[in-house]
This record gives sequence, C-alpha cells and structure tokens, in this order.
Amino acid sequence: MSGTGTEEAEVHAAQGDGRPPGIDELLERVRAGYPRVEAQEAYDAWRSGDALLVDIRYAALRERDGLIPGALVVERNELEWRLDPRGSHRLPEATGHGLRVVVICNEGYASSLAAESLHRLGLRRATDLVGGFQAWRAAGLPVTTAAA
Repeated sequence: MSGTGTEEAEVHAAQGDGRPPGIDELLERVRAGYPRVEAQEAYDAWRSGDALLVDIRYAALRERDGLIPGALVVERNELEWRLDPRGSHRLPEATGHGLRVVVICNEGYASSLAAESLHRLGLRRATDLVGGFQAWRAAGLPVTTAAA
C-alpha cells in the first residue's frame, strides 16, 4: 500500500469530487507552482551562467535529434540522485539549493513533473522548458549531433 489514507483523503477532498486527478489536471497544478521558461530565455540564462540546462531525454531521442551544447545529460530515472545537493550520488554541478535548473525533455511534459520533483528536494529555482527540446530546435537554438 502506497501513501497514507490521510494523504489520499486530502487529495480527494481538494478535488471536491472524490476522484484523483488525471494527468492533464496534475500537470496544470504542477505548472502553476513555478514559472516555466521559453527556449530563448533558457538559452540566455545558460549563456549568462545563471542556469544549468539538464536534458532528461532518453538516449534514442538524443541520438535521433541531437544534443543541446552545454546541457548536462541526466537520464530521468537518475535526476533526483544526481541533482540533490546533499545526495551521496550528486554531480559536481549540484552546487546548492539555490541552483537554477532548467529541465528539458522532448516536448515539455515529463520535464514539468521532473521540475516539481526537484522542488520537493529544495531546488526552488528548478523549472522546465516549455515545449522541450522540440521548441529549442524550432527556435533555431544550437543543436549538435549526438556523435559530436
């Protein structure tokens, strides 16, 4: 059994209809909790040194579509372990809870849930890229081949 009965009751009561949220409602709630960024804003923040770009796309998508130069590649299933500043498996880039992280997935859905998870770890400046990698590429921002 996952969670407590109390937690489940609170979720149902918050909805008012007794049903758990669907994914669309959950995404809406999550995204309301922090400002998301557009591709150009993410690029500018990275160039100025104000943000760490983190690509969570799986390998097949990176190989197919390419990479964002300078982005840290962290598979989604490792994200929290690698970016928790207090974690024993953190990356050197996980310098503190004030770190601004822009999470990038393929189209901007999984990254929203990932950013919210980072918020739970205390990374309050974590956000995600609206439209994901596809929006980055459509904006004409730098992309390299995976082999590079």
